[in-house]
Amino acid sequence: MHRDRSFDPEIEMTAERRALMQDLSLDTLFQAMTTDEDFLPKPVRAAVLSPTEDLDTILYRQAVLRDCLSHEAVVRDLYRLTVEVVELEKRGYWWGFSETHPGGLLARAREELKMLIGMLARLKSMAEKSRHIFESEGFAVFFRTLASELPGEQLVKASHRLDELLLDGAIAITAQLGEGNKGANYGLVRPRGRLLDWTRWRLRSGKKYTLRVEPGEEGLSQALSELKDRGLDRVANALGQAADQIRAFFQMLRTELAFYIGCLNLRERLVQAGISLCFPVPLPGDDRRHVFKGLYDVCLALELGQAVVGNDLSLSGKDLVVITGANEGGKSTFLRSIGLAQLMMQCGMFVAAQSLTAEVCTGLFTHYRREEDTRMKSGKLDEELQRMSAMVDRLKPGCLVLLNESFAATNELEGSAIAMQIVSALVERGIKVFFVTHLSEFARQYLQKGEAGAMFLRAERQADGTRSFRMVEGEPLETGFARDLFNQIFGSLKKSAAQVDEDRVVPGA
Repeated sequence: MHRDRSFDPEIEMTAERRALMQDLSLDTLFQAMTTDEDFLPKPVRAAVLSPTEDLDTILYRQAVLRDCLSHEAVVRDLYRLTVEVVELEKRGYWWGFSETHPGGLLARAREELKMLIGMLARLKSMAEKSRHIFESEGFAVFFRTLASELPGEQLVKASHRLDELLLDGAIAITAQLGEGNKGANYGLVRPRGRLLDWTRWRLRSGKKYTLRVEPGEEGLSQALSELKDRGLDRVANALGQAADQIRAFFQMLRTELAFYIGCLNLRERLVQAGISLCFPVPLPGDDRRHVFKGLYDVCLALELGQAVVGNDLSLSGKDLVVITGANEGGKSTFLRSIGLAQLMMQCGMFVAAQSLTAEVCTGLFTHYRREEDTRMKSGKLDEELQRMSAMVDRLKPGCLVLLNESFAATNELEGSAIAMQIVSALVERGIKVFFVTHLSEFARQYLQKGEAGAMFLRAERQADGTRSFRMVEGEPLETGFARDLFNQIFGSLKKSAAQVDEDRVVPGA
């Protein structure tokens, strides 16, 4: 996920992130990316809700994702291996070993480490078979690190050392005299061949001292047992720490791969529905361009399970797009497609379009109309202005703000005046704004200003009143064509009633 650091799946759910979740219908996107996997939602959510501003990181992730798309089976096998490690621990693979006695701890740590080294060997084998077909920097570094840090002979040697720790007979322990002639620095001596034969060889040239424990001497037996535990304790701790480090490595690898597995899941859903995807071209923040073809709302497509109407736009050097036009003409859907594409691009994903080129923004914010406050603590306009005030405190030049029917909770003149002041201030600050609105007075005034940095789009309406759900460049109109919806709804009701009356007529009556 990053060239120089690990990916952190922990994020704070701030107000702007909660707004993005609600306004862009991100739950639909996350459900498609995470399928039935319990672990995936957390890293996927963290990646999408933490879009990076760094252009190099975006391109780095795109290259990794391209490799994942080209070699999906290998990547899924890598991920399954990490899941297998975690699942073994969750199922209590080492339940039969005591975790309070040094001997039990040593046995548990030995078995766990033996299994984990086997997993590392499998990982290394998979890497050796596949490293030549991957092209991205991320996978190249990963495979190169495995080759250098996990030499095959080291894994074999480690496995042999663990076999030597299968203590089924006598053991040799070393110690030193410490303060007050007490024992110190206890350690387990590595055997050479059979442990008993080695101890005999070790003591062959020196004096031999033998201590026999007679039956009934529980105190002496306990003392010898404690000496043995001290000798095993350091080894057990060392093995436990080694196992923890290997397990942490697999957990980190699982976290790093989770985002890309989510992308593979999403791509599978969209391809099955026959929907086009592309890798966007991210631009530096000072390159004010927003050009796309066939851009569509990926969440709407997921909900319907089929392709939806896409839109084209070529925006260069403009910081304000005012979107007006017919009710139910697709304006909000278009606005959501802008936000989703920006988020997906800046976390390194493909986007829902035939092509997309856009500058990297320093932050994405949404301000959508909300339902009435049922607790009656404030009116709708007060609530809107409070959210806007909180959002403004976090805005900076280069941000992208999506406004959907903002300031419509009051009359036309007051709402237009508020919108004019806020939108003008945002644009002057270098913040790009997409504004879906029915405030015709605001749209008219801004059009009359003749600002070169503004573009006006309109939801297309056919002559017969049908909607194409496309946005076309055009001056704002005074009407939202609500009559079309009235006729569509109530006209159909009248027709249904007439049909019912006709069905009630008895022939020949």
